[in-house]
Amino acid sequence: MKQYKIGYTTGVFDLFHVGHLNILKRAKEKCDYLIVGVSTDELVLSYKSKKPVIPHVERMAIVEGIKYVDEVVPQMNRDKLSAWEQIGFDVMFVGDDWKGNYLFEQVEKEFQQVGVDIVYFPYTKGVSSTLVKEKINL
Repeated sequence: MKQYKIGYTTGVFDLFHVGHLNILKRAKEKCDYLIVGVSTDELVLSYKSKKPVIPHVERMAIVEGIKYVDEVVPQMNRDKLSAWEQIGFDVMFVGDDWKGNYLFEQVEKEFQQVGVDIVYFPYTKGVSSTLVKEKINL
């Protein structure tokens, strides 16, 4: 039996790469059922001021096709407590590049009050969608 019943993670998952795969694989190793929130184009535009290269519907289909993923949902805002209220997960998995970020310091406090854990996984160094874009533009 795994440590958690229902796990949750989110991301843009633009230009899917091994770093994305690593977090999904590690998350599934710790939970029976993994739900992945894929950020909508509008959400990404609101906080990154740029649209993803791959449209939201296609990014959801890509993530849904990964064997470690049990369910894919659209992430329409960054309110993790609201996501928990709708989904009811036991744990949220996050890359450690977010540890100490104001957003996740708040999420940790909110989740602590409702008994939800946050597990930070090591960020896969040397790979990101931004780096992939830079290589393409060479």
